[in-house]
Formats: sequence, C-alpha cells, structure tokens
Amino acid sequence: MNSRPGALLGPAEIRELAGRLGVRPTKTLGQNFVHDAGTVRKIVRAAGVEPGQRVVEVGPGLGSLTLGLLEAGASLVAVEIDPVLAGQIAATVAERLPGADFEVVLSDALDVTSLPGEPPTALVANLPYNVAVPVLLTMLERFPTLERVLVMVQAEVADRVAAAPGSKVYGVPSVKAAWYARAWRSFDVSRNVFWPVPNVDSALVALERREPPATSATREEVFAVVDAAFAQRRKTLRAALSGLFGSGAAAETALRAAGVDPSARGETLGVEEFARIAEQRRAAGADPDGVQHGSAPGTVGA
Repeated sequence: MNSRPGALLGPAEIRELAGRLGVRPTKTLGQNFVHDAGTVRKIVRAAGVEPGQRVVEVGPGLGSLTLGLLEAGASLVAVEIDPVLAGQIAATVAERLPGADFEVVLSDALDVTSLPGEPPTALVANLPYNVAVPVLLTMLERFPTLERVLVMVQAEVADRVAAAPGSKVYGVPSVKAAWYARAWRSFDVSRNVFWPVPNVDSALVALERREPPATSATREEVFAVVDAAFAQRRKTLRAALSGLFGSGAAAETALRAAGVDPSARGETLGVEEFARIAEQRRAAGADPDGVQHGSAPGTVGA
C-alpha cells in the first residue's frame, strides 16, 4: 500500500488530536501514546509484518502504531475500549492512509471472543500496562491462529514473560506464556517517545507460537498447578501443592511420580514439568475446580 508522506503521527499532532477530542490520558486505562515515527517503524519492522497479513492490535489509542502497521500493508483489526478513541481512529486512518484495510472493534480486549474478517496471525500492540499480562494470555488462548506476537509492556513485565526457569523474575506469567509460545525480550523503548512520559521503563517482548506440552492434562489443570506453586514462592512444592492434592504426603507422592523433587520450588520448573504434575493430579482423581476425590481429605485449591 502506498502511504502519504508524513502519514504517521508526531508529537504536535498527538497533542492536537487529544486536545480536540478532550482526551486526557488516564492511569486507569494505562494510556501512554507513542509519538515518535522512528520508534513506530522500528516496532513494525521487528514484528515482521507482511503486506496483506491479518494483524490484531489491542489499545490503538490515537493511532500511532495503527498507522505504522497499515503503512506496512497490514490488514488490521484494532480493539479499543475507549469509545471516544474508537470513534476517532477510523477517521484518522481514512484521512492519513485512505484505502487502508482497517476495522475497529469497540470492546474490552478481555471480553473479545471473536474478531471480524480473517483470523489474525499476528498481535502487535502497545498494551496498557495495568492489564498487559491478562490481555496477552487471553489473546493467545482465544486466537490460536496467532503465530507471532510483539507487544510493548513495562520492562519488568517483559522480563517476567520471557524469563527462564531459575531466574529471579520467573513466575506465573513466564510459565503460562511458555504454554503457548517461545518468548524473548526484543528491545527497550525510551520513555521520551511517549506522551505523557511514563514513570516506568518500557520494552518489547516477542513470542512465537509453538505446540503446548504433550500431556493428558488440560490447560486449566496445568495452570491450576502453576498458580498454587507460586502462591507462596518460599514454600517447597510439597507444601505449596498440598492443598491441590489433599495433603503434603499425597503431593509428595505425585511429585515423585512426575519426576520432580518435592523439596524443589516452583521457580525451578518448566512448563513441561508442571504438566506432568497436573497429569498426576488428574490420575489421583482431582476435578478441574481443585476438589480432590479419593482417600485423602478433599480441599479446594487455588
């Protein structure tokens, strides 16, 4: 697609547009608008967007990244929770990149279960920091056609999502992301390219879809084990999972059967090991809601 010169938004245009709309960025919605065209194009290049590729963007805001994706020829659907911004962005696109293949959906991304048009194969977004991880995991779950993801998040969140077992920041987001994809930190983004300037550092985290672990346990069952394992990080797995298995002794038996040291802690395990533990829980007769049935006392897990 041929773009108009100066199609992307600059600092003055961002402020003028926000002022005209009466938009004041709020911490509640985690709004920080990118105003640097060079940064936008760098993100788009890193995402590897191809002409005609169906891409979903969450939280397009005033349209900085939206225009960059469309400039690269993406077929784009944007999910925007703010009705004022959702109402404006189509007009912005039509004015600056006429003929672009673009749709906007007014919705909370956590509520979206389907999208118009062809299923998206990529997610590229500057995610609101306060809901970045839930949105990322929700989109990966609900849209299995997503092959690649590149999202801007708070730098420490990027580190958590991409962390490997044994890392100090490895935790629930790391394991759950690993269920869906291989993740890595792409590059840092200066605070100075945002309006307003955030008080935290930002980074891009990239994910590439892969098959989940081969397991008889469901994703929900595996995630229940993950949540329990990290609920109290200092506890051994034997203690942390005692609620799910009905007792510490039952948890120890299951852990040993799964090939996991009961004295280990959750941050040392990969997603495949959590899947093996979930398989043992299923074999012991646990319901997905966490209620254990069998000889051990029943308790409700996390």
